[in-house]
Amino acid sequence: MQEPHGGNIHRAARELGLPEQRILDFSASINPLGVPRTAAAEIRKGIRSLPHYPDPDARRLTSRIARQYGIDAGSIICGNGSTELIYLVARALKPESVVIPAPTFQEYERAVLLQFRSKKITLKHPLLKPSNSFDVNAEQLIHAMQGCSMVFLCNPNNPTGRLIKKSTLLGIADAARELGCYLVVDEAFIDFTPKESVIKEVARNPFLIVLRSLTKFYALSGLRLGFAAAPPPVAELLRRHKEPWTVNSLAQRAGSAALDDKHYRKESLAFIKEEKTFMEREFRRLGIDYVPSAANYYLLRLDAAQDIIAGLRSKGILVRNCVNFTGLDETYMRVAVKTSRDNRRLIKELERLCRVS
Repeated sequence: MQEPHGGNIHRAARELGLPEQRILDFSASINPLGVPRTAAAEIRKGIRSLPHYPDPDARRLTSRIARQYGIDAGSIICGNGSTELIYLVARALKPESVVIPAPTFQEYERAVLLQFRSKKITLKHPLLKPSNSFDVNAEQLIHAMQGCSMVFLCNPNNPTGRLIKKSTLLGIADAARELGCYLVVDEAFIDFTPKESVIKEVARNPFLIVLRSLTKFYALSGLRLGFAAAPPPVAELLRRHKEPWTVNSLAQRAGSAALDDKHYRKESLAFIKEEKTFMEREFRRLGIDYVPSAANYYLLRLDAAQDIIAGLRSKGILVRNCVNFTGLDETYMRVAVKTSRDNRRLIKELERLCRVS
């Protein structure tokens, strides 16, 4: 059965009869440097607080986010990963006509459809073209936004890794404001290209909502942590629809510490850049078509992708099968950028399997 997401090492270990530590997971795009030491130290300290309920407003973390990004603390809503916030936005704003370019992260569509089980909703999926590296065409997107109440954009996009430049995205945001259409920009992977973020523009655009994740860049996936930045009236509406205590005490402490860790950010960006250079060189050497990426993963196209995915899995190596993404087919797979040792093992296995196929 095709997994809706990557990162399920637990199921793979059961099916392959391997211990979880033997699974090499390229299907989830998490910083290979692991949890920042500063965040890990805060988690250990936070054990003492576990008998108490967490702060439902995550005030300490919210204040830290506000300082980090130069935005009003009243615009920030913390959540149990950015995925919780995707569903919260759909539940609170109840859009009835939505634009979701494809291929992209599948939870946008699912979140919207769950709100309208007994009611018809209009969904538009402008297809991103492989001949154009799956880039968003701003003019075509704005045309598709006519008469719609919400549009979701993932930037950099998952699974393609393609980035919409800030200047282009601001033009789309201006159009959304004129059309009265909410623009939800999911910046889960923007930490790899931080200058392209539009998070500060929330203060100037009543229809712009930005989602951020701390689980990808800071390797906190198991804790689940993200936040939304929204215009104050929208932020207040989101709070009224949000369940209490979804951000646990350890996540709040770890997130604050991670945001303070400038050395970790600098080290991570340098490491990922070096490993991406290696992987792109090897993809070219092996004749593997890849989409140039602004994030820590690559979308690959191989005619024998399904056989290669199965061959890698038999060796305990997981990659993301992209067959269930709208706009992609059985020839696509996504691989994360991991440690030097892991990346070299992946390339070695890809070379062997490409020869066989």
